[in-house]
Amino acid sequence: MSQTISAPDLTQRAPRSMRARLGGYIILPRMLDKGRATIAGKNGEFHYNCPLDKHFIDYVGIDTDALKTELATGKGDGEILEWINAHAKNKHTPWEIEQWSQYGLARTPDSDAETRGYFNNMLDKISTTREDIRSWADLLDLDDYVTYGGKA
Repeated sequence: MSQTISAPDLTQRAPRSMRARLGGYIILPRMLDKGRATIAGKNGEFHYNCPLDKHFIDYVGIDTDALKTELATGKGDGEILEWINAHAKNKHTPWEIEQWSQYGLARTPDSDAETRGYFNNMLDKISTTREDIRSWADLLDLDDYVTYGGKA
């Protein structure tokens, strides 16, 4: 690939929070950061097309490899959003996107004991005193903050 893309260096800083939105969608800006960083070889510990990303992918119905190909062309966020809207198998109204995003932000690990255990183990590695961390969004934000030098 001859074109240089603008990619965040995720060995130096975290991708955008899952709370950041693009086109009303949570997760998407974070996923784009991880995709661009992966293409540039600067993804560090972060993984493009992880289970969190798959929530977005399944909701809109796009192919992750095709999206990665578009990212490799150097398109910006707005151009990528246009591409997603044009290629999504599942079309959603702004109201539906807002409801999906609100649900995603409030999502807790309470679906089963194994998921709750994974969440608690991850939180215990970061902090044993934070009682305000209840959702996946809370946990990811705290993990990103602590990973890059913040104190829990």
